[in-house]
Amino acid sequence: MSTWKPKTGRDPPRPPLWTYAYQIEPAEVEERLLSVRTLLGDERIEVGEGERTWVARVVTEKRVTHILVVSDSPDRGREINRRLEAELTRLQVGFSLTAPMEVAAATRTPPEEGDAD
Repeated sequence: MSTWKPKTGRDPPRPPLWTYAYQIEPAEVEERLLSVRTLLGDERIEVGEGERTWVARVVTEKRVTHILVVSDSPDRGREINRRLEAELTRLQVGFSLTAPMEVAAATRTPPEEGDAD
């Protein structure tokens, strides 16, 4: 059964999403960033109860640790950003912040006639 539905024009447009990242060099070990993970987990709970979007994930690579953020706003001056930056500073972790970029809306093309899901 196909899940694709044609646009009817009745769905309200979704606000754009934005992404940016904190980059920590050199990479930090997981245990050192435990308080950051806790802070990010708490924010997901808070956001989940509200009307806004702000989700972050910690991605550790060999040479750099990224904190990837997806938000409903390009504003990097939110309270969670200030708390995150304060915690990184408290941990004496050097970091840089990338510029926000708008995430392209996901589109789904209609299935070809005769296609089955």
